[in-house]
Amino acid sequence: MGVLLEWDQRLFTRVAAARVPGADPALRRLSHAANHGRLWLGTAAGMSLAGGPTGRRAALRGLGALALASFTVNTLVKWSARRPRPLLEGVPAIRHLARQPHTTSFPSGHSASAAAFATGVALESTRYGALVAPVAAAVAFSRVYVGVHYPGDVLVGVAIGAGAAALTCRWWPPRPAVPERERPAARAPALPLGKGLVIFVNDRAGAGAGVGASAAGPSSAGRLRALLPEAELIERGPGDDFAELLAAAADRAAETGGALGVCGGDGSVNAAARAAAERGLALAVFPCGTHNHFALDVGTWDFEDTSVAVTGGAAVSVDIGVARSVTGQDMPFLNTFSIGPYPELARIRDQLEQRWGGGPAAAVALVRVLSTARPVELNVNGRPRRLWLLLAGNGRYAPEGLAPAFRPRLDDGLLDVRLVDADRRLSRTRVVAATVLGTLRHSRVYGVERVPWVELDGILGTGTLAYDGEVHPGAAGLRLEKEHRALVVYRPARPRGEQVLEARRVAATARYRRRVRGRRLPVDGGPSA
Repeated sequence: MGVLLEWDQRLFTRVAAARVPGADPALRRLSHAANHGRLWLGTAAGMSLAGGPTGRRAALRGLGALALASFTVNTLVKWSARRPRPLLEGVPAIRHLARQPHTTSFPSGHSASAAAFATGVALESTRYGALVAPVAAAVAFSRVYVGVHYPGDVLVGVAIGAGAAALTCRWWPPRPAVPERERPAARAPALPLGKGLVIFVNDRAGAGAGVGASAAGPSSAGRLRALLPEAELIERGPGDDFAELLAAAADRAAETGGALGVCGGDGSVNAAARAAAERGLALAVFPCGTHNHFALDVGTWDFEDTSVAVTGGAAVSVDIGVARSVTGQDMPFLNTFSIGPYPELARIRDQLEQRWGGGPAAAVALVRVLSTARPVELNVNGRPRRLWLLLAGNGRYAPEGLAPAFRPRLDDGLLDVRLVDADRRLSRTRVVAATVLGTLRHSRVYGVERVPWVELDGILGTGTLAYDGEVHPGAAGLRLEKEHRALVVYRPARPRGEQVLEARRVAATARYRRRVRGRRLPVDGGPSA
């Protein structure tokens, strides 16, 4: 230990004697700006406003990691180590902070916060992480340069910060930037400029039975025409019947031998998927709903992704989950099927996630929902059960818990069944505590199985069920199973950066062709210049 402390002192002395042209005022101001996390709070606000969903997730994880690192350093480690601050004798006066810190030196809280924020951001977005990391490194170095920390304080602070960011993944696993690429490619027609593609555009949010809330604004049709000018758009207006218009779009696509497109939320996509699968059509999903869970899991994050896939004919096969009632009614689902209060839990979680992050939002939503929930009695594969909630996902979801966020694959042939037992003592309290602590997978009141099918009968205590976020009348008995790779969905085969370039090329080609068509060319034999 003595050797390490001596090395630490020597390195501090060398940094104090170093002269970096122009760095003295800049690093002093940067170090001051990072006080109380102000620099990172401002950065997070900018990312949330300008960075879209990815920027907001990165900002939330960065701030969550920062809070955890700051708590660890300032309330646990500093007061146990009690290392005094370095002496300022060898540090030039121009570098001195206006107000010297009064806490102990080991470890560096500023460095821990900087590393935590930068690592948390990078876990969600390598692009934003690459922008933040140099600033975080400069903050960490500035703490030695201005003479308030030893290098060892900074290194340990950085390690604590990075560890805090990694620990957030226990409660809130980051969504992969690109879904798994090993899914086998499916055959789908290549439709340059959208020729042969019929797109159903649902501009009415949540109207009509079984239709998911979608947010396709007035600009959606314009964006589609700009990207795929030869596609045929069928837009739903006020008074139009959802089912009839969608059926007309699907029939039109089948007549032309092309593909069916849908612009809407998860409920609209569910209905379009049924229509496409029945007619043997490939489906192009243009995400414009509130959450777009299916589109994100497939890998079509925006209109440009889908347009690139349609133009090149890149597609994958995905499973369709089906709940078959004893009366013979089939209820297909692309995302989730549930009995109990899961739709309300998901709604509350999604509202809070933008502010609090995935883990805390899920815990709060669980408390709110279970406080008023009633147990459901049913038989699961012939075994009597009393449950607070039953959730079946179309494919394996991550993370493990009651707030599944994403699926690495959509063609694994399995249902992801999750149960919360209501028979055990204090089951509601135990499942909430396990969710907060990140130990749900070890809880005896929670169970998860990946199975190809499950039978449910004797359902009592609820008159409703839900699939893909829509609530429907319940049934006395159900069999949940999978239609393996029953639907072909367009998805780009190349990395996202290449997709963006390809989308720009497609749009430029479309603009050029429109200009050429609009020109008045001289007629043969006409007057010449």
